[in-house]
Amino acid sequence: MDDTPASPVKEDRHFVTALARGLDVLACFRPGDRALGNQEIAQRCQLPKSTVSRLTYTLTKLGYLHYVASQGQYRLGSATLALGSAMIARLDVRQLARPLMQELADFSRGMVSLGMRDRLSMIYIENCRSQNALTLSLDVGSRIPVATTAMGRALLASLPVPERESVLIEIRSTQADLWPELEAGIQRSLREVTEFGCCSSFGDWQTDVNAIAIGFSPGAGQAPVAINCGGPAFLLSKEFLLHEVRPKLLQLVRDLQGNLL
Repeated sequence: MDDTPASPVKEDRHFVTALARGLDVLACFRPGDRALGNQEIAQRCQLPKSTVSRLTYTLTKLGYLHYVASQGQYRLGSATLALGSAMIARLDVRQLARPLMQELADFSRGMVSLGMRDRLSMIYIENCRSQNALTLSLDVGSRIPVATTAMGRALLASLPVPERESVLIEIRSTQADLWPELEAGIQRSLREVTEFGCCSSFGDWQTDVNAIAIGFSPGAGQAPVAINCGGPAFLLSKEFLLHEVRPKLLQLVRDLQGNLL
C-alpha cells in the first residue's frame, strides 16, 4: 500500500459534507451514554461547537435526538431507534443464527455473537450466552474494534481485497502509532483463515479475553457479517477454542449459509 492515506471523500463532488456531519453526531453516541452535551459531541466528532449546536438542533427537530432540558444534553431519539429496528428486522441471518448460536454458547460456556462492520468498529446484532457462564458484559448494539478482535479480523478477511485495503488504510491513518502491531495481528489472522478456517484474538483486544471468529456473506445483497465465540481466557483457552469450539463454529457457518441460499 502507498504510504500516503487516500482521501477519496474530499475528492468526491457528490459527497454531502453537512449530511455526513449530522450522521457523525448520531454515530458518536456509545453504549452506556445516557446523554451528551454539545461540547462532548464536538470533541468526539472533532467539529466546532457552533457547528454541532446547529446539527443537534436540526436532529432534535427531526426526532433523531431528544433534548433533556434539565441536563442541557441530548439523548438518541425515537427516529434513530426506528431506523435501527427496521434494519435489524430485515436481517434474516439473525433469526436463523440465534438457535445455532445458543447451542454453541451452551457448549462452550462462553458468548457467541453476530456482528456487522460500522467504519472501524463491529456492532453486535445478535448475542447468545450460556446461562451458567461468566461472560463479557456485551449485548446487541455493543461496539468492539475491527483491528484487534477476532470478529473484526474475520470480517476483514471476508472482504474483497480492494475494500479490505481501504479499511486498512483508514486504520493506519487513525492509529498510526499502533499500526505496526495492528498490522501484524491482522496479517496473522488473514493467514489463519487459510490454515484454520477462522481468525483469532488471544489477548489482543483485552489481555484476559480469547475469541475465534468467521466472516461470511449472508447473501441477498446484504453486508458481510462475522460470528464469534469468546470469553474470559481462564474459561476459554486457546487450545479449547481451536480444537473443540472451532469445528462447531465452522459447521454453524456452513449450516447458516446453506439455509440462506
